[in-house]
Amino acid sequence: MDKHSSLQGRTNSASYDRPRVVVRFREGVRLADRPDLGEQIENTGIGPWRRLLAQFPDLKLSPVFTVLKSDDLRELQRRAAATDTSYRPADFNTFYYVDAPPETDLIELVRTLLRWNSVQTAYIDQGGPDPAVNAANDPRSVNQGYLDPSPDGIDAEYAWTFTGGDGAGQRFIDLERGWTLNHEDLAAHGATLLHGTLLDTSRAHGTSVLGEICAVDNAIGCVGIAPNIASVNVVSFHGSTRPNAVIAAITNLAFGDTLLLEAQVALNGTALLGPIEAYDAEYEAIRLATALGIIVVEAGGNGTNNGGTPALNMDTYTTLGGQAILHRDPGNPQFRDSGAIIVTAASSAAPHTRLAYGPHGKRIDCYAWGQGINTCSSNDAGSTTAYTTGFSGTSGASPIVTGAALAVQGRAQAQLGYRLSPRQMRAVLSDPATGTLPSALETTQIRVMPNLRKIFDTFFNAGPDVYLRDFVGDTGLPHTGAISASPDIILRPTPVPSPQASFGAGSGTENNAGLGYKAEAGQDNYIYVRVLNQGGSAAVNVHATVYWAPVATLITPDLWNLVGATVLPNVPTGEQLTVSSALVWAKAGIPAPGHYCFVGLVGTAGDPAPGPADFLNFDNFRRFIRENNNVTWRNFNVENNDPDVEDPTLPRGFKALAFLAPGAPDRARNMALEVVARLPEGARAVLEVPLVYFEMLRERRQYGRVKIDSERRVAFLAINASGRTAFGEVPFPAKSRMAMRLLVEIPEQYRERTFQVYVRQLFEREEIGRVTWQLEPRREGN
Repeated sequence: MDKHSSLQGRTNSASYDRPRVVVRFREGVRLADRPDLGEQIENTGIGPWRRLLAQFPDLKLSPVFTVLKSDDLRELQRRAAATDTSYRPADFNTFYYVDAPPETDLIELVRTLLRWNSVQTAYIDQGGPDPAVNAANDPRSVNQGYLDPSPDGIDAEYAWTFTGGDGAGQRFIDLERGWTLNHEDLAAHGATLLHGTLLDTSRAHGTSVLGEICAVDNAIGCVGIAPNIASVNVVSFHGSTRPNAVIAAITNLAFGDTLLLEAQVALNGTALLGPIEAYDAEYEAIRLATALGIIVVEAGGNGTNNGGTPALNMDTYTTLGGQAILHRDPGNPQFRDSGAIIVTAASSAAPHTRLAYGPHGKRIDCYAWGQGINTCSSNDAGSTTAYTTGFSGTSGASPIVTGAALAVQGRAQAQLGYRLSPRQMRAVLSDPATGTLPSALETTQIRVMPNLRKIFDTFFNAGPDVYLRDFVGDTGLPHTGAISASPDIILRPTPVPSPQASFGAGSGTENNAGLGYKAEAGQDNYIYVRVLNQGGSAAVNVHATVYWAPVATLITPDLWNLVGATVLPNVPTGEQLTVSSALVWAKAGIPAPGHYCFVGLVGTAGDPAPGPADFLNFDNFRRFIRENNNVTWRNFNVENNDPDVEDPTLPRGFKALAFLAPGAPDRARNMALEVVARLPEGARAVLEVPLVYFEMLRERRQYGRVKIDSERRVAFLAINASGRTAFGEVPFPAKSRMAMRLLVEIPEQYRERTFQVYVRQLFEREEIGRVTWQLEPRREGN
C-alpha cells in the first residue's frame, strides 16, 4: 500500500473529520470576495489553476477565517502589536481551504501547491479524535490525587489556603466539541456555548475537562482545581473550523484570561497526532491570542491514534515542506513560538514517567497526569450525575495545567494587583525550580509538572521580593505617593571606589534622593542601582536593567532607551539596602549633557521582573506603575538656584526647567497637568507651553492668567509659586511629545537654600507620572 493511501477515500466518522488542504499564499496576494476564486488565481498570475484542476479535478476554494470581518481582525492585531512588541501580524486573508473529492491524493496536491511561487505553505488539515485514550484500557482508579502535594500532584489544596488560589476573579474558555454544562458539579458556573454547535458524542470529554478545572465545592461529586473561578464559557469546533473557534474565543477574553485548546490534529496526512499549532492557520490564531495577553494552554496531542508507532517527537518533526517548526532550539530559525503552554501526559504514580503516546521534546512546557483521573463525566444524552475514575491522555493533563494557571493568576491578581502575561505564566509553570521533575529514568524531555506550593512560596510568599523605591518613603507595597522620585538609581560622572560604603546600608545616604548628577557628554558616565529585599529569603543573581528617557511627565516604554544591565550576586532579606557595581553608560550612548529620566527593572528567578512589552498595553502600564515594585522611575533632577543668564528667551532672573508632556502610546486620551511649587516668598513661576496645548485649554476654559509669544508660538501660564496649580483635562494625542518649560525665579537672598517643585500628569484623576526638580545651591556637577 502506498504510504499515504490511507487518506484516499476517508470520510467523516465519530473520530475523524474528512481531511482537506489549507493553502497559505504569500503576503500581498489578494483575492476578491467572489465565487470565482480559482479563475482569479489563473487570471492574475497567482498560479496555474487550470493546470491544477486538470491534475486534481473538482477542487473548490473557500476562505479559512470567516468568524470576524477583516477590519475586526485587524483591530485585534493592532491591539496585539501594542501589547506585545514581538508580535508580527499575519495576513489572515491569505488562508484558503482547498476541498477535493475523496479519491484525491492530498499529499501530492500539497506538494504541487508548494511549488507555486505565490504559496508560502500548504498542508493537510485533518482533525483527530478528542485528545484522550480509551479509559477501558486504563485500570488505574484513584481519587483526585492530582490535587495532592508534590510529588504526586500539583498541591491545589495548598493554593486554596491563599486568597485567589482557588481561581477567584479569573475567566476561562474551553475549546473542544461537547459538554454537559448543566452537570450537577458544573451548573453553578452558568457556562455558555459562545460559538459553534455542541457534539453529543463529545459530551463526556468536555464535561470531564471542566470537572478537573472547576467542579464546584458543593458537597457532591468532585472538586476542581479552581472551583471558585468567576467565569466559565465554551466554544465548539467541527471539522477544520478550529481557527475560527480560536478567534471567537479571543473576542470574549481579555489580558490575563485563560484559553484551553482541547484538540489535536493529524500531521502530514499520517496517523501521527500533535498540537493544533502545527497548522499555520491555528498557529497564527493562537499567536494573536498570546500577543493580546491571553494565557493559552494547548494539549500536545496523543501521538498516534492506534498506539502502533512512537509518539510525536517535536524535536525531529518536520512539515511536508521540510520545516522543523516545533523544534525549540536557538540554532533553529524555522522554530516558531506561539506563546502557548504545550502539555504532555505522564503517569499518575510518582516518580512520573511519560506515557507511551505522550509527545515530547524541548517544545513541551509541562506534563501532568494522563491516567486514572477522577472527574465529572456524561453520556451522549447529557447525563448530569455521571463521574469517572479513568479520564486520561493529554486531554486529562492539559486541564490540570490550566487549573494551575488559574490558581497562579488568581493569586497574582489578589496579592500583586495585576495579572501575569502569557510568557510570564509559562515561565512560572515550567520552571524546574518550582515544578516537579519527572523520574530520573525518563529519557525524553517533558519538562515539569507545576507545584503550586513551591510556586506560591517562591513568587508570592516566602521567596525573595526585591524592589526599587519609587520615593524615599516607599516600603515596597502599593502606594499613592510619588512614582518618579526614586532615590535608588544614581548617576555619577566618575566611578565611586566603594559603592556599598558610599550608598548602601549604614552609609548615611540611604534616604538621600539628591545623589544623582547631570550626565556629562563626551565621556563615560556611571550608574549605581540600590536594591531592597522584603521577601522571606535572600535573592541571588539579581538582574538590574536601566533605561534612559528624556525628562517627561509620562515615561511610556516607547520612550525607553537601554543603558545596560548589571547583576547583584546577593541581596539579603531584611531590607538591607544593597548597591550594584557600576553600570557604565558609554559616552557614545549619551545624546547630550543634562538631565534624563531613568527607568529601573530588577528581578531574580524567584521574583522575575516584567519586560517592556508588558507595559505597552496602557491599562497594564497604569497597573504596573503603582503595583509592581520591581519597577521604578527616577525623574528627580537636581538643579542649582542660579538664573540662566545666557538664554535670551528667558526673562531676567529666571531659570528654565525643560520637560516633555507626552500622550499615551496607543490612542488619544484626556489628561491633565498639575504644577506643585514650594518656593520662598517673592519667588515667581511660569509654565511655558506650546500654543497647541494652550488652545486646547482655552477651548475648555481651563487656564488662568496668560501671555502669548506669537513669534515663538508659545504661551506663558501663571503658576502659584507656593502652592498647587491645576490645568484641566484636554486630549493628549497618541504618541505626542509636547515640549514645555517651567520657568522659576528664586530671590537672590534665598539661593543658599533648597526648594522643590514638580509637574505631574494625571489620567482619570490618577497620577501616572511626574518630574521633580530640587533647586539647591550650586555644587560640583550641577
